[in-house]
Amino acid sequence: MASRRPGSRSFSQWSETGAVSVADQVDDWLAIDPEGDVTVFSGKVELGTGVQTALAQIVAEELDVPFGRIHMVMGDTELTPNEGITAGSTTIQFGGFALRMASAEARLALLEMAADRLDANVEELSVREGIVTVTADPVRTISYGELIGGRPFNRTISLKAPVKPPNSYRVIGQPLQRSDIPAKLTGQTSYVHDVRLPGMLHARLVRPPSPGAHLISFDRGSAADVQIVRVGDFLAVAAEREEAAVRGAEALKAEWQETAHLPPFGKLDDFLRSQKTSDRVVFEEGDPDSAIHSGQRTIAANYSQPFQAHASIGPSCSVADVHSDRATVWSSTQGPYPLRESLADLLAMPEEAVRVIYAEGSGSYGHNGADDAAADAALISKELGRPVRLQWSRRDEFLWEPYAPAMVMELRGSLDEDGAIAAWTHDVWSPSHAGRPRSAGQLLAGQLAFGLQPPKIEWYGGGDRNAPVDYDVPYQKVTAHWLQEEPLRTSSMRTLGAFANVFANESFMDELAAEAGAGPVEFRLRHLKDPRAIAVLKSAAERAGWASSLPPGTGRGVAFAQYENQVAYVATVAEVEVDPASGAVQVRRLVSAHDCGLIINPDGLSNQVEGNLIQSLSRALFEQVTFDESRVTSADWDTYPILKFSDVPEVEVVLIDHPEEPAVGAGEPASICTAPAVANAIFAACGARVRQVPFTMDRIMASLEGV
Repeated sequence: MASRRPGSRSFSQWSETGAVSVADQVDDWLAIDPEGDVTVFSGKVELGTGVQTALAQIVAEELDVPFGRIHMVMGDTELTPNEGITAGSTTIQFGGFALRMASAEARLALLEMAADRLDANVEELSVREGIVTVTADPVRTISYGELIGGRPFNRTISLKAPVKPPNSYRVIGQPLQRSDIPAKLTGQTSYVHDVRLPGMLHARLVRPPSPGAHLISFDRGSAADVQIVRVGDFLAVAAEREEAAVRGAEALKAEWQETAHLPPFGKLDDFLRSQKTSDRVVFEEGDPDSAIHSGQRTIAANYSQPFQAHASIGPSCSVADVHSDRATVWSSTQGPYPLRESLADLLAMPEEAVRVIYAEGSGSYGHNGADDAAADAALISKELGRPVRLQWSRRDEFLWEPYAPAMVMELRGSLDEDGAIAAWTHDVWSPSHAGRPRSAGQLLAGQLAFGLQPPKIEWYGGGDRNAPVDYDVPYQKVTAHWLQEEPLRTSSMRTLGAFANVFANESFMDELAAEAGAGPVEFRLRHLKDPRAIAVLKSAAERAGWASSLPPGTGRGVAFAQYENQVAYVATVAEVEVDPASGAVQVRRLVSAHDCGLIINPDGLSNQVEGNLIQSLSRALFEQVTFDESRVTSADWDTYPILKFSDVPEVEVVLIDHPEEPAVGAGEPASICTAPAVANAIFAACGARVRQVPFTMDRIMASLEGV
């Protein structure tokens, strides 16, 4: 019998072996100048989530320096440690741990230096605002700048330097304003779109009409005043001014050969289940199949999500300056080092000759078009021998970014004679969610220009995230059916498979509660033992006024999960109104309780939870990639609608702080409970069970007609 969830790991083991090992010297992470200002080097990047501020708070706290004297350098392969990818809401959990350990080591080193200079023992010293003082003789002081300003520490991070106890925190836990906002509000150079280089050209792509199409020919005379770049099926134009590049790309006439290869859109679920798969039991306790067959009451249901786009509000952009012996690329990538590896492969350069500098984009929520735009710019720059700024169009973004994979979940469960869950099985059909670039074959430029293919998938993870439930179920089995091929290009999107799996699990939990004749909150509490899980569920229900009455046509729904079955706890209550004549849904209120252990910045955390609730509500109600037999047809905001301001509900966030616990992934976990909470609220409002995302009016009406 398994005793741990898939991928389970203790915080200390993962962090101590995985976060600091990439760079084990204090000088890899921070430097102090003669004035006492601290420069922090982080391999993580600021994606608009506020981590730049939160990481600076961690360093300021451990070093005992003013927050305003912390200066962050993030995501530069020439300056910062290799911390892989900024993803999964793990920046504070792992990147923050690394900086905490580096700062604690630096503080200990500075105290040892000060003890020597002040003729005192380390235990006799105290630090405030970057000034070391002999506690019993406050006249004897020395600053960090005087101790080491401008010189290296030359010290290994031991992981044994004492860290400050939570009851002494003065910076951590404070709602400090984000340090990146002023420049954005005042129009300073803040985004990759703003980067300008001397002699820079502006470029635009001329993409194939559909995936897999091949370029037969193009009319060079159809686009004036532009330079044309063609490498294989890769086609682009460049000009001195951006508007000329836009006009040139629109005017260039090209002939393409297309093939019909996409499945019927309306039968996507059946298509996914019919494909060749590699099957694996990812979690099992007891013999649930036998228990289900012998259960008092047994139910089954299928759930699904479509392909979905990241739908970043601004399109991807990159600037590249490629020479024969070196290349510098500015990109809003989530992984500067993995991108460097891929670009080096694409450009046939050694990795050390390629520098990737992170510059913020419009948000990515996973692997969107940012890495591909960087490759496009680099290839064009190499061909033309000049710096190139390449911006995708809205159409490029919707048609060519990697999508969130479509998934199908089949659940079965039974109740015992007391109305408790006796057994539970979950089968999920999913492609891999691991398509991030680590070679040229994973970049569009490599595929189009040189006919490269992505490397064979070695890790099929992601699709099984949160497929096991967090409830006390005596018999449980989760089987992943990994698709060997998929009709559209996919990769990582916020929460990976957890969005779909929790939608299925928490919708099914409601169906079991209804079968048992129990209330949704009470039924969940009966199956929970973890006190933190119970607290977060009760907090959401109480704040939402679960026991209060609602008008006819309005209902409340609830959902709970622990992200990745081991980190942050989230419970969400949705209040919705359904028009039974049309199936139109209006979400009136979302209440989410969130427990991620130690809270670094409550204001930043609240912002992240709110943003994730809104985005996941948009995915639940509106978003799906559409296609015909050969082309994706959702190419703009009309054909791929997202939540509008008029659709945004009242949002309330309840933060539960546990200073005694480590800080774990925060914000992103709030995404996974929204869809099931809304689906369950729709059922409470009108009796319609919607088991497919998005919850369109047609699907609600079809469910009502079947009731």
